[in-house]
Amino acid sequence: MREQLDGLADEPRPGVPRTITDAQVEAVVVRTLEETPQGATRWSKRELARQRGISPSSVLRIWRAFGLQPWRTETFKVFPDPMLIDKIRDVVGLYLAPPANAVVFAVDEKPEIQALERTAPVLPMLPSTPERRSFDYVRHGTVDLFAALDTATEKVISKLSAQHRAVGFRGFLDEIDRQSDPGLAVHVICDNLSAHQTPVVHKWLLAHPRFRLHFTPTYSS
Repeated sequence: MREQLDGLADEPRPGVPRTITDAQVEAVVVRTLEETPQGATRWSKRELARQRGISPSSVLRIWRAFGLQPWRTETFKVFPDPMLIDKIRDVVGLYLAPPANAVVFAVDEKPEIQALERTAPVLPMLPSTPERRSFDYVRHGTVDLFAALDTATEKVISKLSAQHRAVGFRGFLDEIDRQSDPGLAVHVICDNLSAHQTPVVHKWLLAHPRFRLHFTPTYSS
C-alpha cells in the first residue's frame, strides 16, 4: 500500500532460482501434443526428458500444470443408426413414463456362460479362515442366461437355455408371458441381436399381440 502502483513489481523470492525457461516448457508441451517418439505410441517422462535435456520430474510437473496425461486414452463411438434419436426417446420414455395398463421389462442375455464344477467340495469359512475352493475344475459346456427386469417392481424373470438361438429367445418370451398378468400389455426392451428379429420371433409376436419389442439403438445397449 505504501508504494501503491510502483509496488506491483515481482520481488525476488526465496528458494532455488527457476531453471526451466518458458521456451523449454513450450517445447515439452508442443512435443507431447504433436509428436510421438520413434518406435513408441506415446511419450514417457524419461524419454522426453532425455530429448529435452531436463529431468523427468520437470517433465511430469509440466504435464501436470497443463493437464497432460499421455498414458491415458478414451474411446468413443459414432452411432450409425439413423433412428438413434427416435429409439432413445422410445426406450427412455418407457422408463420415465411407462404406458398405463402395461408392464415394461428390460431384457438382456448373457451367452456362453461356462458351466463349471469344482473338483472338490467348497470348504466353508471358519474363524480366521476364508472360504476355500479347489483351484481346478471340470467344464460341462456352456449355457445362455436370459433375464427380464420388471422396471416397476424390480422383479426378475430368468431362464437358462442350452444354446444361443432364436428359439431360446422365443422360449424366454413364453416364460415372460406365463409370469406376467394376462390383462396387461407387455413392452420388452432388448438389444439388436439377430436372434431377436428372426421369423421365429416375428411369428410368435403375431400370435401374442399384447407383446411389443422395443430395440435399443445399435451399439448403445
